[in-house]
Amino acid sequence: MDITKYNVRWDSQSRNSGESMPCGGFDTGANVWVENNEVLLYIDRSGSFDENNQMLKMGRFRIRFDDNPFEELFVQELMLQEGRIRIEGKRFELNIWFDTSRPVCHVEMESESRLGITVQYENWRFKERALPPNERMAAASYVAYPGEVITYPDQVAFEEQSLTFYHQNRNDKLLFDFLVNLQHLNGIKDQLMNPQQNLIFGGRLFGDTLKYKERTLGSYAGVDYEGYAYTSVPDEKHHFMIAFHTEQTPSVEEWKSRLEDLSREAEQDISASERSRAWWDAFWNRSFIDIEPYADEQNTGFQLARNYALFRYMLGCNAYGAYPTKFNGGLFIADPAYSVGPEHEGKTPDFRAWGGGSFTAQNQRLVYWPMLKSGDFDMMAPQFEFYRRLLHNAELRTLEYWGHRGCSFTEQVENMGLPIGWNWGFQETEDLQHLRPKNFDRTEMRSAWIRYEYITQVEFAFMIIQYYRYTGNDIGKYIPFIESCVTFFFEHYEQIHRLNAESPYDADGKLVIFPSTALETYKDALNPTDVISGLKAILTELSRLDEYVDSKHYQELYSRVPDYKTEIHDGKERIAPAYAWTHIINCELPQLYPVFPYALEGIGRGSLDRAIHTWRTAPEEQKHHISWHQDGIFTARLGLVEEAVEINSRKLSDSGRRFPAFWGPGHDWVPDHNWGGSGMIGLQDMLVQQKDHVIYVFPAWPKTWNVSFKLHLSGKTIIEASLVDGKADWKVHSEQYADPVVICCL
Repeated sequence: MDITKYNVRWDSQSRNSGESMPCGGFDTGANVWVENNEVLLYIDRSGSFDENNQMLKMGRFRIRFDDNPFEELFVQELMLQEGRIRIEGKRFELNIWFDTSRPVCHVEMESESRLGITVQYENWRFKERALPPNERMAAASYVAYPGEVITYPDQVAFEEQSLTFYHQNRNDKLLFDFLVNLQHLNGIKDQLMNPQQNLIFGGRLFGDTLKYKERTLGSYAGVDYEGYAYTSVPDEKHHFMIAFHTEQTPSVEEWKSRLEDLSREAEQDISASERSRAWWDAFWNRSFIDIEPYADEQNTGFQLARNYALFRYMLGCNAYGAYPTKFNGGLFIADPAYSVGPEHEGKTPDFRAWGGGSFTAQNQRLVYWPMLKSGDFDMMAPQFEFYRRLLHNAELRTLEYWGHRGCSFTEQVENMGLPIGWNWGFQETEDLQHLRPKNFDRTEMRSAWIRYEYITQVEFAFMIIQYYRYTGNDIGKYIPFIESCVTFFFEHYEQIHRLNAESPYDADGKLVIFPSTALETYKDALNPTDVISGLKAILTELSRLDEYVDSKHYQELYSRVPDYKTEIHDGKERIAPAYAWTHIINCELPQLYPVFPYALEGIGRGSLDRAIHTWRTAPEEQKHHISWHQDGIFTARLGLVEEAVEINSRKLSDSGRRFPAFWGPGHDWVPDHNWGGSGMIGLQDMLVQQKDHVIYVFPAWPKTWNVSFKLHLSGKTIIEASLVDGKADWKVHSEQYADPVVICCL
């Protein structure tokens, strides 16, 4: 497929950063736009977390020209095939690209005439700044906290031909210490891994002829900044770089030394551009979806395929990050007053709702599930490593609170594996929903939304096994996490029921999952369906994972899991959200988790009619297409063509912003990455589904839409298929299944 037809091309300059375009590679990304004949970049990097666990941008970079190269011509284009942005003027071209093997940004300029440039680094964190209450969501643990919260300044070291900028976390102001004390974990503090201590992150601006000119002051989007300008003598070519380094070290000099080594490597690497182009070329060749290939940009099918590709490109920009791609903006947030709305005037470019170093599992999972069928297996490691790295902390927390084994990752968790402070609650706060009474359970969240919600750790464990089923790659280092997730549920609820009823199980010998919650929605739930289906799915997988675990042990545990509840409604059977609950406070559909993500019900499995009736009779107020809502996935997996088309068409339609895949804010932020991720999954599942060696092609696809695709399936299987004028064709290559069965569902 020719991916270049999905390039985004602008023939006019942008009004502000809200009309920016994404570019990135390795683990670093930039919002790029041209405003008043100046090229501007916001650069963000995975893992740039300050004392408060805000995710701080590397800074803003502004490129000015001695003469205006855009007076007669302007073009800005995202070149997907090459992973770069090209900005064109009359007899002028500027390219911005990122090395895909190291965290380095390149800016290259060519002009038919000699042209002088000024490159200015701009930093709004040049002095201490108090975070007012309406900006605390950038540091989610401190939302509703009655005390003062400070963003501490960066450091800048300017030399004649280079500029070094960095943020060094103050070890006496770390969120880690705050949360350990808040959550009564001081007794095990010395055993906990601390990802904030001695953390330094930043970068270095340098180029072939750059020389320091002056320090400046200014304001952008209502936020003051300090600038450092470097000029370059007029020439027909210019090339400057920005290298980035992050490290936990008490020595700034050691950090600078390694940054300089990285800069030197980048300067000497003459093959970086060719290698990065080859990386993106391979990225696009491993999978694709091409809908209505000859239609114009207003065609619905064309928009879906293009926006699918654009969002997949955005995910590719953090292929190898130290941390997972953030669901709430990834690497591409901009000034909120411009990218979200004027109500955010005065907030810095670091602001994002739902935190920086905090991760919300229900949202994060939707960013990573589509990478299986797209074949982007190497990009899944940051999410898996997140849990593996924090396993010890989560197990220590369990042992300290309840005295039993297993990891207890909560739904919203900071990057040290502890619940976010806002959810834990504070004894002195005006926010009554997060006011923690002195006699409150010392082990649980104050927040009603996520109290007792631990099932998402099981879903990520399930995802890792699916990764193994797709790739055959070794997952040995993740097995302790997978087993620990399951151990927690059994030891935790066996202990609770033994205390309440003198027996670990009910009268039928089944686990009693209470107190619990069905997602964030059905509260005080008994045996919630999302938990039961998750346990059944993971135990089914572990029961046939002899190469890694004692499968007989997990077969025994499976026999202890109760069935999820079904009920008769309108004369037909449907799945209930739980056995019982007392209140509904959100708009999720846990009764459909046996369909997605756990694949127990649907086409070729379980009771399809029962699952369809569950969808049909689900409360209408809980059905949506925005953000993390999975309606497009549910309907695709149930083979409901008309509904899948309608929902996924809205899901992946143009965002309404200048860049068509900058969706949001929905429930979250802009760009909303779990919006894009759930849209990718829905579109993939409309095209192909699988049950072991049986492949269902076009299970929820309209026969009138022409399409071709290449996607990955379990068993090291790749399917390439097409539908042209109602005629379907396909070919399957599988390393595991000698004779896969393909069923066309048109």
